[in-house]
Amino acid sequence: MLSTLFAQIPFSAFEWLPILLGVGAAYIVFGIAGFGTALVAGPVLINFMPLSRIIPLLVLLDFVAAFGNWLPARKAVVRAELLRLLPCMALGCTLGVVFLLNLKSDLLLLLMGLFISAYALYSLAVKIRPAQLSAAWSVPMGTVGGLFGALFGSGGFLYAIYLNARLPSKEQARATQSALISCSAVVRLSLFLFAGVYADLPLLLLALCLLPMMVIGLYLGRRLTLNMSRETFVRLVTWLVLASGIALIGRYLSEVNWQL
Repeated sequence: MLSTLFAQIPFSAFEWLPILLGVGAAYIVFGIAGFGTALVAGPVLINFMPLSRIIPLLVLLDFVAAFGNWLPARKAVVRAELLRLLPCMALGCTLGVVFLLNLKSDLLLLLMGLFISAYALYSLAVKIRPAQLSAAWSVPMGTVGGLFGALFGSGGFLYAIYLNARLPSKEQARATQSALISCSAVVRLSLFLFAGVYADLPLLLLALCLLPMMVIGLYLGRRLTLNMSRETFVRLVTWLVLASGIALIGRYLSEVNWQL
């Protein structure tokens, strides 16, 4: 019975290797920064399945990963920041679904890549930063984070930027971000369930097969962050944000070339 079910996943042994390594690398990044799975695993998985399956797949895994990150550190969650961001995130997710169903997203993809690359370069170049962002930044950061999360599966970098500039410790930032991403995943899971995406049994089986690589990646990512100072952690997150921006620009250019 099980062999019949898993036979529905049409990958050869040679295709499984890059898929497993790509997902493992994505969750090492997630274990370090709390975001970035779609931007790391997406360019690998796109060679084997359409984007319409990749995003729902990663949403399933992200929900488990974010919940796993949040649960042991739930006492470090800063509820005031979480409650400030949640309504904006929900609004952004709703807008993202509307745009995804009605607009071409390629231009938004390019603008997103340019914006976050510019921010990351500025952050790396400027040595003196404001000690704390205003709470008013929760509105654009939460809304745009939800928007990009629904459109591209990658809005967590904006939550990371906001929380790392608002909270005094990396533990608080990571725990609050994990709680927020868990809530975001619930919203997106609900939308995909409503649309019937998870009626696709091979997709659910693939998520089950990838769970061990997700767990290994998370473990390695957490181990890498144990001895980091807050400054090193924030700087590493900034480098990951820059890599995310470059990846998005590259994805846009590849889509343009494919259309030509």
